[in-house]
This record gives sequence, C-alpha cells and structure tokens, in this order.
Amino acid sequence: MSENLIKTTDVTVDYGKKRALKETSLYFNEGTVTALIGPSGCGKSTFLRCINLMNREIPGCVIGGSILYHGDEINNSTYNTFQLRRHVGMVFQQPNPFRKSIYENIAFALRRHGMSNKDELDQRVQESLEAAAIWDEVKDKLNKSAYALSGGQQQRLCIARTLALHPDVVLMDEPCSALDPIATFAIEDTIRDMSSKGICVVIVTHNMEQAARVSDRCAFFLLGEMVEFGPTSELFNTPKDKRLEDYLTGRFG
Repeated sequence: MSENLIKTTDVTVDYGKKRALKETSLYFNEGTVTALIGPSGCGKSTFLRCINLMNREIPGCVIGGSILYHGDEINNSTYNTFQLRRHVGMVFQQPNPFRKSIYENIAFALRRHGMSNKDELDQRVQESLEAAAIWDEVKDKLNKSAYALSGGQQQRLCIARTLALHPDVVLMDEPCSALDPIATFAIEDTIRDMSSKGICVVIVTHNMEQAARVSDRCAFFLLGEMVEFGPTSELFNTPKDKRLEDYLTGRFG
C-alpha cells in the first residue's frame, strides 16, 4: 500500500447551526484517482474544499475532525495555506485563467514562489503545458491572451498552471462540466497521465461514465454523508448500500 498523502478522520463542516458534511473518513494515495460522486448538494465539493483548507476562508464555517497531509495535521488555524496550495493544487468547475498572456498564466505563480531565471521559467512553462496536453496548440502564441483560447483549452491551461508548481495532490471540482466531449476526453487523458506520474488526483464529478473511466476508487456522498467508499469497479458492480445502488440505477439523482 502506498503512502496516504491525505487522510481525513471524522471531518465535519458546519455553517452556523447547519451541518453540511457529516463525519467523513477517507484516504488518498499517491498515483491514484479518487472520484467523489453523488447528487448535487450532497457534500462532495464541500469535502473537497476541506482538503486544501478553502472552507476555512468562509465566514462562519467550522471544520471539525482531522486532516493529515504527509502525516501533519493541517486542520488548524496556524497551517500555512500558501505553502499547502503549492503542493495541493485546485482546478475549478469553470476555467479561471488570469487576465494575462498564456505564458504569464504559468510564470506568475512560479515567480510568486521564488523562480526568476528566464531559462528556468521558459522550461517550466513548456513542461507544464506539455503535461496538460496543450503545448502543441499554444506554443506559437504564448504571448496571446489566455482569453483567446476555447473553454477546453482554458481548462487545460488552468491544469498546466497547477502542474507548474509540481504538486503531489490535484483537486478537481467538476472540471469537465462546461466542456464538450472532445475537450472532456482530453482532460481525462491528462488526469490519467497525472496519476501515472505519481500525482494523487481527487475529482468531483456528476458523470458516472467519467468516474468509471478515470478513477481507481470512488466515494459516494448523499445528504452530507459519505455513504460508501472503495474500488470503483466494486462500487459500480456490487454496491453494498441500497442508496448507492438506487443512485447508480437512476432511481434518483
């Protein structure tokens, strides 16, 4: 068994008196893809945002339980989120490139983390765009605005921007929901490539076919509860919980 890069124990999320996420215990290993599935509003994205402490920035939000990253407790008020997010990257539902050139979308974050050598920046920009399978499409227009790219290209640019910092965990919140099938398959290829290089990927998706295609393990959420967790093939073929079976067969969701 590979190392647990992330391990959560009894993680809860409360907004005032409302509990949005019940006690959730999961683990995520290097080189694996874990899909968080379930209907809208069931706690998937809420849990995902706990992993890089984004919920901590929401007024009135209280996160309980333990979140270990490389064995260190990060669910406290003192953990350095700037450094954490260098290693635990995030890709959102809607592409969110900076209002900068394609090149600067990658280089900006690298400079913030201390890289200033032009040759090193050029190399890292190219490597990151190659890793996100978009280099061949943009190599001749690196100084053009990122907003000139299609939606699928913008999303791959955002993935490249995340990969530029060499994270060991990448969180993806429905990264393909706004994309066409061709762009979706390109993103899925990139996800598989990331995991083959040892990156731990955690993806929220409503698309059951996508979860089956890209993930090694799945966690099913319903009404703020993590109902079932295990190898994707087992969850899809022999679900243990009737609620998961009903969801997979389309009885709700």
